[in-house]
Amino acid sequence: MCGITGFFKLNEMDVSVAESILKPMNDSLIHRGPDASSIFSDLDSNLLMGHRRLSILDTSSGGLQPMHSHSENLVIAFNGEIYNHNELRCELEKQDDTIRWNSSSDTETLLEAFEQWGIEDTLTKLRGMFAIALWDKTEKNFYLIRDRFGEKPLYYGWIEDGQNTIFSFGSELKALRKYPNFSNKISQQALLQYFSYMYVPCPLSIYDGIFKLEPGCILKISSQPPKCKMDEIPHPISGQVFLHESLSINRWYDFKEVVNSAAQNLFTDYDEASSALEAELEKVITMQSLSDVPLGAFLSGGVDSSAIVALMQKQSKKPIKTFTIGFEDPDFDESTFASEVASHLKTDHSELLVTAEDAQSIIPDLPHFYDEPFADYSQIPTYFVCKSAKQAVTVSLSGDAGDELFGGYNRYLMAPRLWSKFSKVPSFFRKIVGMILLAIPIKFWDLISHQYNKITNQQNNFVHFGEKVHRFAARLRFINSEDDLFSSLISEPSA
Repeated sequence: MCGITGFFKLNEMDVSVAESILKPMNDSLIHRGPDASSIFSDLDSNLLMGHRRLSILDTSSGGLQPMHSHSENLVIAFNGEIYNHNELRCELEKQDDTIRWNSSSDTETLLEAFEQWGIEDTLTKLRGMFAIALWDKTEKNFYLIRDRFGEKPLYYGWIEDGQNTIFSFGSELKALRKYPNFSNKISQQALLQYFSYMYVPCPLSIYDGIFKLEPGCILKISSQPPKCKMDEIPHPISGQVFLHESLSINRWYDFKEVVNSAAQNLFTDYDEASSALEAELEKVITMQSLSDVPLGAFLSGGVDSSAIVALMQKQSKKPIKTFTIGFEDPDFDESTFASEVASHLKTDHSELLVTAEDAQSIIPDLPHFYDEPFADYSQIPTYFVCKSAKQAVTVSLSGDAGDELFGGYNRYLMAPRLWSKFSKVPSFFRKIVGMILLAIPIKFWDLISHQYNKITNQQNNFVHFGEKVHRFAARLRFINSEDDLFSSLISEPSA
């Protein structure tokens, strides 16, 4: 990964002063990009951009950013990887055989594509993950762009600076906090969302005036940086375009539209669907394995990571490096399954045992890593498996998001099943049922689920079942639709 950051200055400021402000912001992202650091400034237009580089494709100086296009008109600071950039290069060369590349980096390909095809037409062709800051010198337009599913983080917003508000952006909040005299208050709306979902959902951040750019969106600033007082900053609403002076946000990729369109052409034959999925996964893994630095994979032993590793090993002539975390508590330890998969696939497997003391030791550092409240306990094993993998590889694939894409969580099936029954029950009786369910202790529900798992011979078929029952029961009287029911399963009940 790499890191990007920058800001529009409002007051007269010479280059040295402006860059002295940006440098600490950029340096705060050194963990994202330890290989190089560069700054671009266009003080005539009041813009400064910084980039921290992790070299993956083309590790030479030819891939340094911020990078100028061949025409010198576009400047980009880019975090991510474009997996099909070689195919795009061939397509660009067919249209213009005079192109002379200065590097083999995907950044240079991206810039040339923006020049030849325009921004939105280029984005639809990309296969990859990205957060992009792009400056058009001629049109005086600035763009922030995020990938389809928000794999790469991107924050933007207005920093309080005494009497002024400065528009800034960055891969992480810590970069924005490094701006001198940063004094944005904690967002009450974000806190409310956090206590409901145990994280701060997009587009909010934990700070007033600072937002996450939503996945599949383009933020555009025309001509001049947007100015306003902090209490005038609008909260962007998911799915809508909003305007504020010279700033606009538009959605270039809408997942709902893709799903609705694809629903008209679903596979009806299981074997046909299975073969198509395997072929697509093989293609994607081939693309994502393109790297000029060592590559590995996280392996938990579950379906998602095991499938990824199996396809990676199938395409590799030598054992791929796999990494897993083991725990002393058998309820959390998946290392045995990972070891069995690694042995079967004959990978070069590494296992790190994390003790309770290890887990506790990292807790004080978590706020620095995540920048804002985040209550998923997976953050601890994720840190340790990344730390372990870093000793041997620079890039590691994982099975993350498999459950989201393929409906792997119990709640995806539980919500429609429960609603089909409770929708026929009057709301008054739902309240009574909820009170009865809450009266039964969580430990008792967990015991029932444990016995059910043993009878059905399923491993962790229901996890934290008691908590889920109580969460559902507390909201049962407020549930009026299947969507309400699903929301209750993924959020914490209010007091």
